[in-house]
Amino acid sequence: MNIGFGMCIILVPSFAIIGMLFAIFKEKSTRFVSGFNTLSEEEKTLYDKAYIARDIRNSCFIWAAIMFVGALGSLFLSQYFAFAAYIVWGILFFKDVHIDANKAFKKYLLK
Repeated sequence: MNIGFGMCIILVPSFAIIGMLFAIFKEKSTRFVSGFNTLSEEEKTLYDKAYIARDIRNSCFIWAAIMFVGALGSLFLSQYFAFAAYIVWGILFFKDVHIDANKAFKKYLLK
């Protein structure tokens, strides 16, 4: 087993389990979303909790798929596939990171 395979495959079940938890618990799982759990109850009612849970669920499943492809590519082709998987994951992850909670959840506002 090479290091690239190990680094990718360890994250696949982690992301998949988190995605499944958001799929099962739907709106209830939003209390585990960083930043959203710090909003007041009045502010939380302004946001679509189902959309937040669905978006995080989809992100986790996409991240699991990226890491799985990176693990398989690293195992059968080249260890550089693991490096590429981490770069793609990093780009997808950090495009959704915001310091301000209001800016982070702007797209989830109820209309």
